[in-house]
Amino acid sequence: MSTPLSRFPANAQRDFAAETCGKLRSAGFEALWAGGCVRDMVLGAEPKDYDVATSATPQQVIELFGQRRTVPVGVSFGVVMVLGPRHECGQIEVATFRADGEYRDGRRPSSVTFCSAEQDARRRDFTINGMFYDPVAEQIIDYVGGRSDLQARVVRAIGDPTARFTEDKLRMLRAVRFAATYEFSLEESTRDAIRPLRHDLVQVSPERIAQELRRMLAHSTRDVSVRSLASVGLLEIIFQRIFGPAADENSSVAEDAVDRICKKLCHLTEDAFEPALALLLESRFVPKASNVKSRTAEVRRECRGLRLSNEETDCVCWLLAAAAECVGVSELPLHRVKPLLSDRRSPLLLDLLNAIAVGEDRQPVDATFLREYMSRVPGEVLNPRPFVDGADLKSLGLEAGPVFKELLTTIRNEQLDERICSRQDALDRLQELSIAAKT
Repeated sequence: MSTPLSRFPANAQRDFAAETCGKLRSAGFEALWAGGCVRDMVLGAEPKDYDVATSATPQQVIELFGQRRTVPVGVSFGVVMVLGPRHECGQIEVATFRADGEYRDGRRPSSVTFCSAEQDARRRDFTINGMFYDPVAEQIIDYVGGRSDLQARVVRAIGDPTARFTEDKLRMLRAVRFAATYEFSLEESTRDAIRPLRHDLVQVSPERIAQELRRMLAHSTRDVSVRSLASVGLLEIIFQRIFGPAADENSSVAEDAVDRICKKLCHLTEDAFEPALALLLESRFVPKASNVKSRTAEVRRECRGLRLSNEETDCVCWLLAAAAECVGVSELPLHRVKPLLSDRRSPLLLDLLNAIAVGEDRQPVDATFLREYMSRVPGEVLNPRPFVDGADLKSLGLEAGPVFKELLTTIRNEQLDERICSRQDALDRLQELSIAAKT
C-alpha cells in the first residue's frame, strides 16, 4: 500500500522526521512514522506533526542523537524528544515499540515492556491511529485494519473497546472527537462500550478533559460533537450541574436543552473554543443579578472546574455578559457600544450574537447593526485617546478618591457619545463637574 510523499508540498518538519528514521535505520534499528501523522496522510491531509516509533531503546536514541539534541520526556514509557537542527524543523517524538502493563489510574500503564511493531500497534486506541508508515519505502504498514476503517469512515477501537476505554478513560472523549471532526461514524461496539463506563470519566484530570473540549468546540463540527457527547452520556458527566440532573430525572428536558444549544452551535463560524463554551454555559449566566461579577459567578465556577486559563474564563464570561448587554443594541448609547466593539474579542461576540439569533429562528439584527457600525467607524473613533486624566483632576484641586473615577468616567462617556469633541471641551466640562463635586 504505497502513499508517495511527493504529493505533499515541501515541509522541513517532515524532512526532519524522515531523516530521523533514516538515522535510526542506519544504526540498525527499525523506525517508522506512527499514529496521527499516518492517518492524516492516508486522508490526503498534510500532518501537523510527526511521531516516530522505533525498536531502539530510549538510551540508544539518546546515544545516537546526542544529549544536546534529545530531551527524555518520558523515558519510563520509552519516549524521547529529538530536537531538529533548525527551528523550522521542530521536534520529533521518538517512542520505543512497547506493550503496556496494567492500567491502575485510568491513564497510564503501571509498567511497559519493549516489543515488536505489531504488538505496539495493538495496544493503541483506534484502528485509524494504529497504522505505521515507512518513509523510505513510502509504504503503509497496517496491522489493525486502520486503512479499511478510514475508507469506511469508521472510528473503531483496536481489539476490545471496553478494555481500551478502561485503560485510558479519556479515549471515550477522543472517540467522539475523531468521529465528529472527521465526519465518521462510531463503530457500534465502540459506541456501546462508552455509556457503561461514562462515570469513570471523573478519573481523568480536568485539564485533559478541557483539552479535548477545546479541540471539539473550536471545530466546525462542534454541534455534532455535543450531540454525540449527549447521546453516549458523557455531556452530563462533564457538565453535571447543567445536564446531569435533567438527564436523570427528565430525559426529554435534557434532550431539548441539547437541541437548543446545538441549533446555535452550528451557526458559529469562528475557529474558537470560547463562544461555543459560552453557549454550553449560557444557562449558568444570571442576567438579573445586580452586577457583572454576580451574573457570571456560576459560569466562572464551571470554568474553574475545567481548570481553564484565566484568559479563557474571562473571555467566556465577557462574551455572555456582552451578549446580554447587546439585546436591542441599536438603542444603546455609544459609550456602551464602542467599548464592546473596540475589545479584541469583538469578532467572537459578533459570531455569538449571530449564532444565538439564527439558532432561535430570529433575524440577527443586533449582530448586523454592530457589523455595519464597525464597517463605517474607524478604530480611533471606537477607542479614542482620553482627553483628560487624573493629573487634570489634581490641577483643579481635587483629592484622589472615589470622585476621581466618577468624574473621569463621566468625561469618557461623553467623549464616546461624541458630546465632547476636543480636549478643551473636556477641560471645560471637567471644570463644571468639579465645581459641582466640591459643593
